[in-house]
Amino acid sequence: MVHSLSPHSADALLFDIGRVVIDFDIERTLTAWAGHAGCAPADLVARFARDDTFWRYETGAISDDEFFAILRASLGIEISDAQLLDGWNATFIGEMPGIAPLLAQAAKRLPLYAFSNTNRAHVAHFSQHYAEVLGHFREIFLSSTIGLRKPHAEAYHHVVKAIGVPAECIVFFDDLAENIEGARACGLTAVHVTSSDDVADALAALGLIAS
Repeated sequence: MVHSLSPHSADALLFDIGRVVIDFDIERTLTAWAGHAGCAPADLVARFARDDTFWRYETGAISDDEFFAILRASLGIEISDAQLLDGWNATFIGEMPGIAPLLAQAAKRLPLYAFSNTNRAHVAHFSQHYAEVLGHFREIFLSSTIGLRKPHAEAYHHVVKAIGVPAECIVFFDDLAENIEGARACGLTAVHVTSSDDVADALAALGLIAS
């Protein structure tokens, strides 16, 4: 929806974190777990499900220990919590190429916020390892802290209210189509991100960086 953006049409920018600011790959997690368990990553693919347990973990309803116990049983592997955590955090690759300077430029003109579906273990990891790039955000809304997750309308309403500007004055960046649709249904302008180029194009359309 970059074509609908125009200079001075936004009062705040809201960014997803995963695959918008920080890149990740779940295959890295499965490979690490398989290495600890002495099996093939392919053995774990079908057993790893984003199910009700996963959603409850992302909204802070269950603890790390509870999640890892359920995960260990569903994967059918006997590895320690420390090994599960090691693999869990192995998913992170690094900053999305080119995103840091874009955030730095945009932050000079508008307040930046982040909104991520995530869990306590990942928050502890990326808060430490990616503190510099995350420092561009005035506030970071985490599903595991607020108890709400995208693409549910209640989650967007919570974040919009906390930011304190009308939904239509917030431009939201996310890599998942369902989150984009959820945001638009709640009145936000949303940009589907496939690479940092999409962010750059949107910021240029908003007049925040040179095109």
